[in-house]
Amino acid sequence: MALREIPDVGFRVFRIDSSNFRDTYTEPGNQSQATLYDFIDNLKEDRTPEDLLFQVLPAFRIPYSAQIDEFEIDGARCFNVNDGQLIACFDSEVGTNVIEQIAQQMPIYAVFRDASLADDSAAANFEELFKTYSPDTIRRVI
Repeated sequence: MALREIPDVGFRVFRIDSSNFRDTYTEPGNQSQATLYDFIDNLKEDRTPEDLLFQVLPAFRIPYSAQIDEFEIDGARCFNVNDGQLIACFDSEVGTNVIEQIAQQMPIYAVFRDASLADDSAAANFEELFKTYSPDTIRRVI
């Protein structure tokens, strides 16, 4: 049976699915050096940034009915939820400039993917940028 396109009727429609993340729990004896590369990114291949966003909303007690606006910083697609209550960016290659600009917006919550940080410099500067521009922002890297 083919799925029909759901028309835009003014509200969000969801379906329950499995987690957006792969099962990475294994026994220590079942690992080898070669299999460690399988854990660089724990996101399932068919998941979208929207999937991740809607998974993290309940963790911050934000309703699914929240206003969500998309914006772009240096080519990175970001989400602004409820006018700065939460800003999320799940793109790959998120650099220091993107992190800095998000921190300057002083959101209550900021969420990024661990595999999104472009390089060691972005990962190392992540906390420092938020401490400088928005120390009260609750930061999560998933």
